[in-house]
This record gives sequence, structure tokens and C-alpha cells, in this order.
Amino acid sequence: MFSKLTQLPADPILGLSVKFKADLNPNKIDLGAGIYKDENGDTPVLSCVKIAERFRLENEKSKAYLGSAGSALFNEKITALMLGDHQVIRENRIRTVSTPGGTGALRTAGEFIKTCTPGATIWVSNPTWANHQGVFTAAGLNVKTYPYYDYENKCLDFEGMAAALKQVSKDDAVLLHACCHNPSGMDLNKEQWQQVADIANQVGFIPVVDMAYQGFGEDLDADAFGLRLMADTVDQMIICGSCSKNFGLYRERIGACSIIGKNAISADIISSVLLSVVRVNYSMPPAHGAAIVETILDSAELTTQWHGELKEMRDRINGMRQLLVDQLVANGVTRDFSFITKQNGMFSFLGIDQTQVQRLQGEFGIYIVGSSRISLAGISPDNVDYLTQSIAKVL
Repeated sequence: MFSKLTQLPADPILGLSVKFKADLNPNKIDLGAGIYKDENGDTPVLSCVKIAERFRLENEKSKAYLGSAGSALFNEKITALMLGDHQVIRENRIRTVSTPGGTGALRTAGEFIKTCTPGATIWVSNPTWANHQGVFTAAGLNVKTYPYYDYENKCLDFEGMAAALKQVSKDDAVLLHACCHNPSGMDLNKEQWQQVADIANQVGFIPVVDMAYQGFGEDLDADAFGLRLMADTVDQMIICGSCSKNFGLYRERIGACSIIGKNAISADIISSVLLSVVRVNYSMPPAHGAAIVETILDSAELTTQWHGELKEMRDRINGMRQLLVDQLVANGVTRDFSFITKQNGMFSFLGIDQTQVQRLQGEFGIYIVGSSRISLAGISPDNVDYLTQSIAKVL
């Protein structure tokens, strides 16, 4: 059986990290990995997380299974974090399960959609997170794309997006990034979210909103605007959340899949199917990350502390956007990179070609994805001058 296997290429982003670690250039810079880093290049454990972990260590009384849905308190708190005081919660129309990270939430959503409609199609933005297509294909869905990013003008192709969504079948699903679009950094504004919500309501497709970066754009509530507006507008939708970025819990693998039904009875039916999907996939979700998050969100003091630490991460990334653009100008780059300051989250396309990407890697030890997507979190005041000088040389 195994003798029939052939070697598969490494994941483009994970493979880039392997090359970066092996590079002996003392000035090397990793702008590929989608993970927050501080000015020293570290991914620190948040102080509020350490306090919550100590509390868990002292108070945990059992390692028994939590059940397929996971912790009820976590599910309640994460649902409220994403939706706020929303009518779908008050009307008991939403059901949430804990998942192994945001990727687990997406896979669970894909399996749920396939159970509802075998052979269904899900539409994802062009471009989108590199793993979206693989996750949904593995779940048994057909994957198609709709226009999103205008590479030439470095902006959102909203006209193309809206026109494509109007042609989607009512039996299809459409994936939308709630905020901090990965990989372009281009988000819908409030007016555009309203138009997309109206299209979803008119056409009847199922919106699947991926909330991977809540709090990394403007703030927790502003970043959830589109998601909450969509929930105001349509009867049914799916939300996939992640605590990897905003709580810094990458390796703990904690996320959530929430599904909204037309009413409480429909939500109960949805829950039964959703739990069945979970049972034959990973059976029970991990508990540690959920316990950390629920401990923080169940404490006014820890929540306030978390808000402050989250703001520090957000402000650092936004500061690096402006610093990068300023230093490019200071190092004589005449091409306009100001679009970078108009985007949100950790990512942006530089808009350089693959030859220039390869030169940055081979000559300067600067590692970015072949599409020219960079992670702003890899930039610091200490390396930005070397980075911008290197970019100037390859342009």
C-alpha cells in the first residue's frame, strides 16, 4: 500500500519557514509565517494567559471528556465575543461547538455543508488563505473563486466581487473574511458589507464567515461589524472563529464553529447534525485552550488586561505598516507603496514579481511567499532599514 505513495511538495508557507531556519545569513528576516511576533522576533505568551493557566492548574479537578461540543462556558463566551449582544443569541438561534483551532472550525463547517448538500460548492475569494481550498476540498466540497483583490491597482475589486456573488446558486456557500483579509489585508467597508449581506439575502446562499483575526484590525467590535450585520440580514449562516491570534494560543489549537438557524427548533436540529459531524471527525475537542479563554472572558479584570495586550499587538502591526512605507521612501524607492497603510491585519502584498521575491531570498535572506505576501509582524525597527534597502535593490 505505502509503496504506491509519491513525494508531495512541502506546504509553501511551512516550507519557507524550514528554509529560513537553515539560512546562515545573520540579517535574515522571516516575513512568511502568519504568526504574531514582537519587536524581538518572539511570539510571547500573554500575561493574562499565564494567569489563566495558573488558575487552571490550581483548580482543574478532572481530565474527563467534555463532550463533542466542548466546554459550554467557552462556547457561550466565544459566541458573545464574536456576535456581541445579538438578537440571534437572545432568540436562541445559534449553536456553537469548540474545535481544534480555526482550521478545525473550517473543516467542521465544510463537513456540515457536505452533510446538508452532498456535492455542494463553496466560493472563496481570489486570493484567499492558502489552506482554505485544501480544507474544503478534503471535506468533500467543490471550491470555486470570486474576484476580490485588484492586483494592478492594489485595491478591492468590489464590483467584480458583487457581480460574481449575484450569480452564485442558492444551494452554494460563500466564504467571507470577517476582517484582516488573508493574504491581501483589504477589507470590506461598512457600505460594502451591507451590499454583500443584501446579495446573500436575495440569492439565498449560505455565508460562511471566517473570523481568524478579531481585534487585529481596528478593535474587537469594529472587526466584527460585517459578521454581525450579516447575522442581522440572513436567516442562516456559519461562523468559524479562532483564538490563535488574538489570544496568542497558536499551539493550543482552540477555535469555534457556530451555526445560526431560522429559529430555536431549527438550531436544535442543526446542533444534532453538527455534533454528529464532530463525533466521527475528532470526537472531542481539546480542553486546555478553551479553559484559558473562558477564564479570561469570565473575569472582568483579566478581560481588561487582555484588551490592553491585544491593543499592543494591534498597534505594533499598524505601526510597522507605516514605518515600512516611510522607510521605503527614505531609501529612495519611488514606487507608491502607500496602499499598505490602508490595509488591516498582519498581511499585505508587496506587488513585486517572483524573480524579485527569489532575489530577496537568495541574496538578502528575506523570506516571503511567492505571491509577494508579507507578514507585517516580522518587521521591527531593528530590521526595517535592511529590509527596505533590500527591496530597493531588487526593484
